[in-house]
Amino acid sequence: MASDVYFTDLRTRNEKKNKVNKIKGLFDAAGFSTLIARNHLTAIKIHFGESGNDSYINPIFVRPVVDKVKKAGARTFLTDSNTLYSGSRSNAVDHLITAIEHGFAYAVVGAPLIIADGLRSKNFTEIEINRNHFKNVKIAQDIESADSMIVLSHFKGHELAGFGGAIKNLAMGCAPAAGKREQHTPRPVVVAKKCTGCALCQNICPVGAISMEGQKSRIDKSLCIGCGECVAMCPEKAIALDWRTEIIPFIEKMTEYAYGAAKNKAGRIGYINFLTHITPDCDCVPWSDAPIVPDIGILASKDPVALDSASYDLVNQQSGFKNSLLSCNHQPGENKFKGVWNYADGRHQIVYAEKIGLGSAQYNLIML
Repeated sequence: MASDVYFTDLRTRNEKKNKVNKIKGLFDAAGFSTLIARNHLTAIKIHFGESGNDSYINPIFVRPVVDKVKKAGARTFLTDSNTLYSGSRSNAVDHLITAIEHGFAYAVVGAPLIIADGLRSKNFTEIEINRNHFKNVKIAQDIESADSMIVLSHFKGHELAGFGGAIKNLAMGCAPAAGKREQHTPRPVVVAKKCTGCALCQNICPVGAISMEGQKSRIDKSLCIGCGECVAMCPEKAIALDWRTEIIPFIEKMTEYAYGAAKNKAGRIGYINFLTHITPDCDCVPWSDAPIVPDIGILASKDPVALDSASYDLVNQQSGFKNSLLSCNHQPGENKFKGVWNYADGRHQIVYAEKIGLGSAQYNLIML
């Protein structure tokens, strides 16, 4: 059965329809206040952005969601979990500093910040899901302990998942480092003819799995945790995955984690996707490349699968920017994410999520 997805574009010529008020309108239209009871401890799940990245959701757009949750009688907090890779968010201290530097201070967003998996990503609980790849998944304790949740996702490309939206935000964003490691089973290989021996991959590997043999990099698969940082950071694109065997299992494991993150909050989670600054990469990279399509709008739903399905279709309906990483598929209707990452089948997230019972791939798009 199709799920309702509410959409607002970004056009306005008056104060009543500015973006802040449009977000409030989406919250009301989607019925999110019915998900939240008085005195709930309500998590607002968000990605604070890696240091150097600037395409994460603007904190100004988070404040109206905070205000709406408070108006419903709940006590709310902004949250995310620590990263698997090294960077500015691999422990709670650095993570909070990055969040505040990116504008997520109490004076701006009106809510405290909590890193849900603790100081060193050891704070989590096991959730039984009994799906194909996992019987149990690891979910950050303070997300699992929350009574209800609003998931705010920046919709964009991703080098492994094809795209990142609500499903990925649930999966990776609600998992501690150990859970992220369980999802990141793909192991990269060095394409020797492209490797220039710059050793950047060796310097950034969080577990010391990369060494230099002569003028070429070598990855020790027994040490590699599959975080993909070397794939994203290599300037020569000399580190790659075997997309024929690695990508689909990764997407399915990620989707099962999303199922686990949402399982114990049935009827108590709302989702909002921001289709702005639609970059080729996840906000986990310490940069923000040029967008691949124009800004589109903001969507909300109680169903994360329908929400991502609608977001995916709206992106593909756009004309792609030729001065971006998009190498093909520029015409409306062509797959923009395949035009950037031709080996990653993002649509499989949606198909598999429906199969395991996370939500519906079918949607009714309701324009506000």
